[in-house]
Amino acid sequence: MSKIDLKKEFKPFYSASRKEVEFVDVPAMNFLMIDGQGDPGRATAYEQAVEALYSVAYTIKFAIKKGGAAIDYVVPPLQGLWWADDMSDFVTGKRDNWRWTMMIMQPEWVTASVVAAGIETASRKKELPSLPLLRFADFREGAAAQLLHIGPYADEGPTIERLHTSIADHGLELRGRHHEIYLSDPRRSDPARLKTILRQPVGNPQ
Repeated sequence: MSKIDLKKEFKPFYSASRKEVEFVDVPAMNFLMIDGQGDPGRATAYEQAVEALYSVAYTIKFAIKKGGAAIDYVVPPLQGLWWADDMSDFVTGKRDNWRWTMMIMQPEWVTASVVAAGIETASRKKELPSLPLLRFADFREGAAAQLLHIGPYADEGPTIERLHTSIADHGLELRGRHHEIYLSDPRRSDPARLKTILRQPVGNPQ
């Protein structure tokens, strides 16, 4: 049984250049999602959300591999949408006020009933406080600009500035929420080598 790597199937949306800003049109995809608020480095809610997402994602993966479909695939990377009610809190780094949606993309053969079964199975295996917050929904980002950041998350500022400058230079405006795709596992990677795609939805000026 060959293993499907969804990062390769959707390569334009799971790879990015470090040198040049790329513009993409991101189609609708299905995700496991959990919303929350707080400093991702300190908030228990953030840790619990990520744990619940991965637990259900892997439960679904193994159920599909062992079930009638007999499909094996690599669980896609964690992603996050980031914003604040007062965007000055986001810009100035008042992280306790940050809001986020953490999410993991699901392949097309994962249905709502499969997710419901995965949640039920995961709940029996381990106590996951954020599990009741988990939802399965589609998300279509549409037109967006993206750039690869290499290094600690705290050092993303200059990369974000480059991204926003390029968007303005192309006569476009920011819309939607700042989006990050985590290609590296921070538990196993040197912070200096962490790879993160920074994506910003864009639109024409009103």
